Amino acid sequence: MDNAADYSSFVSEKLTRVAPSGIDVRVDQVGLFQFQRDIVQWALRRGRCAIFASTGLGKSRMQVSWANYVAERANGNVLILAPLAVASQTVDEGAKIGVGVTLCRDASDVRPGVNITNYDRLHLFDTSAFSGVVLDESSIIKHHSAKTLQLLIDAFGRTPYRLACTATPAPNDFVELGTHAEFLGICTRAEMLSEYFVHDGGETQKWRLKGHARKKFWEFVASWGALVRTPADLGYDGSTYNLPPMHVHHHTISADDATTRAAGLLFAEPASGLMERRQARRASLSARVAMCADLVNAHDDPWVVWCDLNDESDALTSKIRGAVEVRGSMTSEEKESALARFASGDARVIVSKPSICGFGLNWQHCAHMAFVGVTDSWEAYHQATKRIHRFGQKRECNVHVFASELEGAVVKNLQRKERDAEVMSAELSAEVGESVRAHVRGTTRVTNTYNATARMVVPEWLQSEEA
Repeated sequence: MDNAADYSSFVSEKLTRVAPSGIDVRVDQVGLFQFQRDIVQWALRRGRCAIFASTGLGKSRMQVSWANYVAERANGNVLILAPLAVASQTVDEGAKIGVGVTLCRDASDVRPGVNITNYDRLHLFDTSAFSGVVLDESSIIKHHSAKTLQLLIDAFGRTPYRLACTATPAPNDFVELGTHAEFLGICTRAEMLSEYFVHDGGETQKWRLKGHARKKFWEFVASWGALVRTPADLGYDGSTYNLPPMHVHHHTISADDATTRAAGLLFAEPASGLMERRQARRASLSARVAMCADLVNAHDDPWVVWCDLNDESDALTSKIRGAVEVRGSMTSEEKESALARFASGDARVIVSKPSICGFGLNWQHCAHMAFVGVTDSWEAYHQATKRIHRFGQKRECNVHVFASELEGAVVKNLQRKERDAEVMSAELSAEVGESVRAHVRGTTRVTNTYNATARMVVPEWLQSEEA
């Protein structure tokens, strides 16, 4: 480079070029609210983007509409990947807006247009046969080191139309944002981190958003991700999305001498380490299950009961009247059958783990939920509660958490995370609201501008003899 201007041009070209792949079309899909049409129209223009919309805002209908337009305008098939049992639910949502969605077990089931299958069946398909792909509940790729992310990048790295749909991420969950950007081909996670973040102290796994880059970073995210908590974020009336209250009830099982000893503790005080917490949970298993079963059996309303241990699942299913179980060792067909029975009302109670059934499913017919044990993951807890506390729920919801007093530290940590998430969600809305409302449509990355103010002096030992 001969001068600062040349170098500035080089940096600008390197950072801002993103290949366009969008479709400019007016979305008039029936069965969608206007704010949903706006999001679909923006997503089609962008071509490769993410819809980060809170639970209950209609991501299933939006992604089906997007896939349908891509299939029609790009003259190719689209594949939607979804968690277990969500696929059949998406087929039903597609029918409600007049879009046919083919449920596929393998490649032989693929039909022209929109197709859907579960993530665990991806290896049965030729991904090069699809012009577009949709990742439903795309938080599955939040961990950059996971095999799932690399598998999906390898499978769809050349797919021109890509859409990722998941609930609004926490504003400080930068890893999830980075993995989404990488899957969509916006930039690599490493590029995003190096441009907008710095290491916090000596811990190389912790990243802190540069203070001066905060606004630019969220503008960058809003250029390829629509972060929406409510229709009001887009300037629409959000009153219809105001949910009935959700009441959380904490039930504490007192620790006697026997329980304390079984947990490996000398005194009845909250466990500190992971091993102690696991022992405390097992020591109180019978008491927690009995207390929960008594409550659930007291009336005939539908219930969702969450657990973390197989022994908890077995005990709950045997003690609760009308309960069906969904566990990891079941076949996909067995799981789908049990989930369908609960959704239709044929089974009154479903018992499962948040990791299996806590994402994507709509159970607004139910207003009662129980956690027989406390998870460390606020995301898993939050997503699990949103199976019933979502748009379409007409009743007040009651969530019951059963835990030993020896697990008290975990309960307090979960409550703290929930409060923090509410604050951060409000901050996130304020950060990106203007950009989202403006419906960013361009294909140019928003970056920190490089302004060269001084000529670069290269040390003699770095210069070649010709220089």
